[in-house]
Amino acid sequence: MAGSFSTGGNNICDYSFKILLIGDSGVGKSSLLLSLISNSVRDLSPTIGVDFKIKMLTVGGKRLKLTIWDTAGQERFGTLTSSYYRGAHGIILVYDVTRRETFENLSDIWAKEVELYTNQKCIKILVGNKVDRDSERVVSREEGMALAQERKCSFLECSARNRENVLQCFKELTLKILEVPSLLENGSVVVRQQILKEKEVYRAPHGGGGSCCS
Repeated sequence: MAGSFSTGGNNICDYSFKILLIGDSGVGKSSLLLSLISNSVRDLSPTIGVDFKIKMLTVGGKRLKLTIWDTAGQERFGTLTSSYYRGAHGIILVYDVTRRETFENLSDIWAKEVELYTNQKCIKILVGNKVDRDSERVVSREEGMALAQERKCSFLECSARNRENVLQCFKELTLKILEVPSLLENGSVVVRQQILKEKEVYRAPHGGGGSCCS
């Protein structure tokens, strides 16, 4: 589905989509989200709890509300549950191109968890982050493309630090969601109400402090 892609400040929307950022701690999930939301990036400490941000967009003439969820350090403790994945329309699987273990864990751990807990129609995109540190790269672009092909999802390399391909990542994901009728149907008022309930659950203390700047 082609069309314009722009940000907007109006809270009235045609669809509301739940987007998840998944991957090892330290791969830059929080930085990618901050880069999208605030147009700036700073070094972030790992956060505790589950964090989320709202981004209003206009894509193909449709006004969209993206609720973007960040695991915010929970992945280090193995505490992600099926409730975190429930109702997701899109998932961004993130690895660090300078740390091979984060790439391997996407295939060995995170992709399998996504398959277990999400709707098969859920749109996924594989993202290699930190390409601004190309001299430290240990995972080639070709390897990333091969894994994406294996997992039947899109692929992009990004840099949250210099914002390279950050907006493009969310654009591609959202356009693909708009092509799936069942996901559009799920982006209804009922789902918006469910997301609000989940927010209240995750706002409760998770032990170890609140979330920060993800």
